[in-house]
Amino acid sequence: MMLSVVVNNGSRPKGNYSEEFKLKKWLCAAGLGLAMVASGVAQAADKVAVVDVMQVLQKMPEREAIAKKLEGEFKSRATALQKEEKTAQDNVKKLQTKGASMKAAERTKIENDIKAFQQKAATFTQDSRRRESEEMNKLVAKVQAAVKTVADKEGYAVVVKADAAFYSNAENDITEKVLAQVK
Repeated sequence: MMLSVVVNNGSRPKGNYSEEFKLKKWLCAAGLGLAMVASGVAQAADKVAVVDVMQVLQKMPEREAIAKKLEGEFKSRATALQKEEKTAQDNVKKLQTKGASMKAAERTKIENDIKAFQQKAATFTQDSRRRESEEMNKLVAKVQAAVKTVADKEGYAVVVKADAAFYSNAENDITEKVLAQVK
């Protein structure tokens, strides 16, 4: 092929430059099109499955045991907080009704008691959520292992969460197989 050379004055040599350029563009486009078709065929060969992770988690037998375990862990703190909550509510009412006529020291003490209760309640909530998250992560890891086992056994290259798929056939849903694997 002949290469075009730009002369100092900016003009190009005469000849079939435009035809050559068109041919190059056409060949590039054809090559790109073939590459896209070939990659699409390769991707179409991959099997894709869907799994409803929430359904699996809800039906796992360990879920109830974990809920009872966590309830037992936090029961004494929850009971103590419920008792303190009544006192805190009474203190809030007292501040609302008699706060203006209270001595500064008494008002400060009540405000500090309320803040202390709020801090205890917030700490309790954070601790219980953290523990629940830890236990949930263990369950999710178990589900992920089951998904991998089922996918490998069934020959699926990709598994997507059911709520992330716009559409899927029932035959591609491996939720029940994953559930059987975790039980």
